[in-house]
Amino acid sequence: MRVNLISNPSAHSSSGGETIPLSLTIRPACGLPGDYEFPTDSAALLQLLRQQTDLSAEVLQRFENSLRAAANARLLGVELSDRVLTDIGYFID
Repeated sequence: MRVNLISNPSAHSSSGGETIPLSLTIRPACGLPGDYEFPTDSAALLQLLRQQTDLSAEVLQRFENSLRAAANARLLGVELSDRVLTDIGYFID
């Protein structure tokens, strides 16, 4: 399923920390309703994206830089398998 990923900081974190607590909004890319909020952190999210998507290293690096700059980063049109979405709690009908 193609989704848009929108991160928001879930708590104030120090700029020197390795991980940033996040609330990740997962939204269907096709414009249908179905937003899902997923609590995670920047390290876990980047690991998931590296292992479960075919996004290039360059795209992931830009996304990571956006996370570190403001913790408000977006990845649009990311293909995630139904298994990955189910594992994180976004249940597919």
